[in-house]
Amino acid sequence: MTSTVHNEPVILLIHGAWHNSWCWELLTPELVERGWRVETVDLPSASADPENTAGMYDDARAIREKLASIDGPVTLLGHSYAGLPMTEAGDALNVSRLIYLAAFQLDKGDSLSGLSGGALPSGDTGTMPAAEDVRNHLYADASDEVAHGAAERLVLQTVKSFSEPLTTVAWQTVPSVFVICDEDRAIDPGFQEQMAARAERSYHLPASHSPFLSMPARLAELITEDAGR
Repeated sequence: MTSTVHNEPVILLIHGAWHNSWCWELLTPELVERGWRVETVDLPSASADPENTAGMYDDARAIREKLASIDGPVTLLGHSYAGLPMTEAGDALNVSRLIYLAAFQLDKGDSLSGLSGGALPSGDTGTMPAAEDVRNHLYADASDEVAHGAAERLVLQTVKSFSEPLTTVAWQTVPSVFVICDEDRAIDPGFQEQMAARAERSYHLPASHSPFLSMPARLAELITEDAGR
C-alpha cells in the first residue's frame, strides 16, 4: 500500500462562533486555484443542540486531532472566535503559520467572557444564538443572496466556549499574521489593531466581518502572497 504525497501548501480553515465549515465554500475554490490544499474542521461548540456543553478546550482538541491527520507544514487560519482555540492548539509541530482573520489573538488566561465586561455570559452550560441583525453585524458587505444564505445556516454557540481561558499561547512560538477588517461591525477595528500588534505582520482589508463571503478572491490572494514572503 502506497501513501499519497501532497506537494501543495496546506491550509486548515477554522470557522468562528455560530458557523460551521460551510462558511468557506466561496474561499476554498479561490485557494485551490492558487495552488493550496484546503482542509477544514467543524468545532463542536457550534451546533444546533441547545443542550450542547462543548467548550473552547473541546474545540482546541478537535483542531489538534485534525492536525494529527495532516502532514506538515500547515498554515492555520482562524476567523473571529476561532482565534482562541487556534491559539490553544496551534503550537503543534506541523504548524508553520497562524493567520488571525478578524480573530481574537489573546494572551494566556484570557477568555471572551472575561474580556467582554459582562456583555457575554459565563459558565459551563447554556447556548446563545447569533446577534439579531446578523446581516448588518456579520455580513454587511456581502451580497443579499450570500448574506441570507449564511444567516439561514447559523447554529447555536455554547456559553462555555466563551468562558474557558487560554492555557497555551501558540503565537508566542509560531509565526503569526493578522488580517484587520476595516469595516468590521462585530469586532471593533481599533481592537483588531491592538491585537495585531502581537503578530509579526498585519494587513488591512476594506471588509466587514466575513471577507471569505464578500471578497473571497481578494482574501485568497492576500493569504497566498503572504505565504510567499
